[in-house]
Formats: sequence, structure tokens, C-alpha cells
Amino acid sequence: MQTVIGGLSLLFVAGYVLIALEHFLRVNKSASALLTGVFCWGLLFLVFPQHRQELMGELSAHLADIAGIVFFVLCAMAIVQIIQVHRGFLFVARWLSRYQRASLIGVVVLLTFLLSAVIDNLTTALVMVALLRGLIPEQAQLRKLVAGLIVIAANAGGAWSPIGDVTTTMLWIGGHIHAGAIVRELFLPAFVSAMVPLLVLLPWLRFELPALAPSFLAPEPYAGLVFSLGIAGLLSVPVFHTVTGLPPVFGAFLAVGVLWSVTELLHRRSPDHSHLRVHVALQRVDVSTVLFFVGILLAVDALQTGHVLAHVAQWLDQLLPRREMAVTFLGLISAVVDNVPLTAACMKMYSAYPPDHWLWFLLAYAVGTGGSILVIGSAA
Repeated sequence: MQTVIGGLSLLFVAGYVLIALEHFLRVNKSASALLTGVFCWGLLFLVFPQHRQELMGELSAHLADIAGIVFFVLCAMAIVQIIQVHRGFLFVARWLSRYQRASLIGVVVLLTFLLSAVIDNLTTALVMVALLRGLIPEQAQLRKLVAGLIVIAANAGGAWSPIGDVTTTMLWIGGHIHAGAIVRELFLPAFVSAMVPLLVLLPWLRFELPALAPSFLAPEPYAGLVFSLGIAGLLSVPVFHTVTGLPPVFGAFLAVGVLWSVTELLHRRSPDHSHLRVHVALQRVDVSTVLFFVGILLAVDALQTGHVLAHVAQWLDQLLPRREMAVTFLGLISAVVDNVPLTAACMKMYSAYPPDHWLWFLLAYAVGTGGSILVIGSAA
């Protein structure tokens, strides 16, 4: 058994090294993740041929869990892209342009914090930085500093919402937290982590901001309606799950279905609006990111099945006897290690803890905000 644990560990570490060296090797991290997942499960099936039926049962259960996460992420990405092709986020820019330069940065950071609770932190950061470029066309160095505040706010905003950061979504879909509980427990800590850097820098930023010179493209037809429907659809997912008891992914399916139907009806008689149809937006969905999730989650599930994660949990307990110290340590590691495998591993290692235990809230907060420490710490 020790040989299997060593082999799985070696495969996973080798795969993660390839993922970390993505830009140097020029091999997409999704390819490395898929290969890692397949090789880890392949090792288990080859070493234990007499237990293939049991392994197949475990693999099927893991695939069902992965499917729920993957389809949820796909639906969320689709909704965001539908809003993007309609330039729906430009309504946010026009609203921001009304503020005076003294209060603009504070409003941008606060809006980033709230928006990242609905859409993923990467998209939020990209949208807000793009809007910032239009609002403050001069002083690139100042924009970089404000962009840092945006990244911190985006990561913090995703930590307190079940539909924000993918790691919190994984905990929610996995049944480790409830939507109301995560909002109640983490909103204030996440808000503080976003506002403290702003308060430290705001006195200096207030006097360095130039006069506003907003310059934006015009929104596409029905942009406001599509933006409102998309955000409302994402917000309705936890409500749908609570009311019906169906898995969260069904709420995401409903949101995409409604938005898709509405946009089809709006543009059905306008040949000039063909670029606004949903099939065009779906072509912009980042499928490689979804496949990265699949590969990483498969690899982590193989580590659990091969009892590697149990040994890692024992080692962590010996190194850091207090569990809150261990979870905080994992939050620091998230500045270097991708949040998805880290969260997936913790979900397997600490599966004995009941839903809404303080450990899950601390994990969501530490891993979600820990990515802000280094420039490589999060996608945002």
C-alpha cells in the first residue's frame, strides 16, 4: 500500500509541476491536469485489478460529484458571456462615471466586492479593470495600484457567497455549507479584508486621481435587460435550491434556460443581431478552464481513494495540532497552490466534519482571500 501511496503522490506532484510551469513549457495546464487525473486512476486500476468493481463504483460516484460542479461552472460562464456580448457591464461603467474622483475608487472597490459575489472573481476583475481604464485613461501606474485593490476585493467578495468563488461553490455543492450560513458568517470578515487596504491607500489615491474622462463603447440592444436577467438568474440559484431541494446545478440550468429563451425572442426578427445570439456567446466560454477542473478533481479523488489524503491529514495534525492553524496554513499555501485542488483535497481530508462547521467557513475565507497575497495566487 505504501508503494501505491508513493506512486500516486509522485504522479500528482509531477502533474502539478507541469501545471505550475505552464507558461515556461507552453503546455496548457488543462492538458496536464487531465493527464494527471487519468494516470492517477490508471495506476489504481492497474495495481488493484482484483478490486476494479469497487474502484469503478467509487469512480462513478466521484464523476457524479464532478459533473455537478462542472455543469454549474459552465452555466455561470455562459450567463456571464451572454451579458458580455451584449456589453451589459457598460451600464455599470456609465453609473460609475457619475461619481466624483474623490469617491470613485471607494465605489469601484465596493462594487467589485459585491459583483464578485455573483460572478467569478476573474471575470469581475477583468470587467472592473477594463472599466477603470475607461474612467481613468491617464496615469498607468495609478491604475495598477487600483487594480491591486480590485483583485483583493474580488477575491474577498467571492469568499462569502456560494455562487462567487469556485472554491466556495465547491463547498456549497458538496453539502459542506449552506448558502445562508456562509453569507452570515463570512460577509463581515470578507468585507473587512477588502476595505482595510482601501482605507490605507485612499488618502493618497484621493489626491492623485486625475479628472475623469470616461470613454466607452455603446451598449448593444437590450443590454440592460440582459444584464438584469443574468444577475437575477445567478442570484436566484441559492433560492431555487433552498425552496425545491434540487441540486444547485438545476437552478443554474433554469437561469441559463430563461436567459437563453428571452434573448432568442428578443433577437429572432433582427438579422443584424446575429452576433448577440447565445450560440455565439457559448463559443467564448473558456472550456479549457472547465477541463482543468475535471482533471484536478479526478486526480484529487484518486488520492482520496488511494488513502493519500488521509496520510496528508495525519501529517498536518502532527505539524499543526490546532485545526484552525492548519486551515490558516492552507490559506497561506493558496498564494502559491491553485485553490481548486487545495479545496478539493480539504473536502476529502476533513469530510468527517458536519455541514456549517466553523472549519468550512475558515477554509472558504482563508483559501479565498489567501490568493491575494501573491500575483500568482489567484486567477484574478
